[in-house]
Amino acid sequence: MFIRSNKYLNQVWVLAALGACAATVACSGNAAQSAHAGGPPAMPVKVEVARATPVKDSSDYVATLKSRDSAVIMPQVEGQVTKILVHSGESVAAGAVLMDIDPLKQQATVKSQQSSLAAQQATLNLAKQQYERSQGLYSAGVVSKQELDQAKSTLDSAQAQMESLDAQVSEQQVQLHYFRVVAPWAGIVGDIPVRVGDRVTSSTQLTTVDKPGSLEVYVYVPINHSAQLKPDLPVQVLDSEGKVLANSRISFISPEVDSTTQTVLVKARIANSNDALRQSQFIRARIVWGTHNNPELPILAVSRLAGQYFAFVAEPQNGGSYVARQKALTVGETVGNDYEVLAGIKPGDKIIVSGTQFLRDGVPVIPQS
Repeated sequence: MFIRSNKYLNQVWVLAALGACAATVACSGNAAQSAHAGGPPAMPVKVEVARATPVKDSSDYVATLKSRDSAVIMPQVEGQVTKILVHSGESVAAGAVLMDIDPLKQQATVKSQQSSLAAQQATLNLAKQQYERSQGLYSAGVVSKQELDQAKSTLDSAQAQMESLDAQVSEQQVQLHYFRVVAPWAGIVGDIPVRVGDRVTSSTQLTTVDKPGSLEVYVYVPINHSAQLKPDLPVQVLDSEGKVLANSRISFISPEVDSTTQTVLVKARIANSNDALRQSQFIRARIVWGTHNNPELPILAVSRLAGQYFAFVAEPQNGGSYVARQKALTVGETVGNDYEVLAGIKPGDKIIVSGTQFLRDGVPVIPQS
């Protein structure tokens, strides 16, 4: 009797287990059907509302800086360089001697002229004595008026010759000063391409002397932008990383087009107060034509595929739900960490800025600010 009871209980337990398994399978099938019918769960995403912000309409060009107070030093005489008394980059005062050119030939010329002047001085003194003697003799009736006039003519000729020689000596002495090259003003010495012993002429560049401070930026604008040029447009000088080093405005627009490059020269003054910029330096110059309002998107929210830019927008649906929609974009300039969007996004759109690598078009999302 005891054994039969155990067998009976075992059968009951087996039947119960089979019923539980069948119930579990049925529940799992219902849950799967329910999940399939409801679709994937909504994904929480971080969004930012696209807002129209003022964007500068500008163009960048390679430009050159030139000093407004830069003197190119050339000799006014020919000769051999005997001394160079300064170094490139050295600060000099106005009138400081930069270099000497061999003056021996000129010194000999000056000495010769001075000797001729001394000889003419003696001739002039003799002519004066003869004229004074002739005056006395004429008063005494010893010589004629003709002889007196002749003495006066000799004196006048000697005087004129004396003045001519004196002027020549002065000219040669001034010329002698040119053999010593001096700084026209206080400034910084530039490159010195000549060496001691070189023979120079009046067309040889010896060095430059630049006044520290103000510079001018020379920008060559392509002819297709020439119609937009006007005085007082903002100009920014940028470093290699795009940082603004100086701000200015257009002060000069050339009335002519460069026939070789088909560009228009534009100038703007730069107050280089901290000496961060240098004469003849190549830099980036940005001309700001104006401003316009366009949305901006974080760079991390934008993807690129086959040269086309895309972004996901949380698009509202009926019932207050949202789905991710992929939008094709036309982007403009990069502004800091954002793209300027020219088309594809409008102000007020909720831009998805997180988890974009997991999104597909039409996937339900839950926007979070």
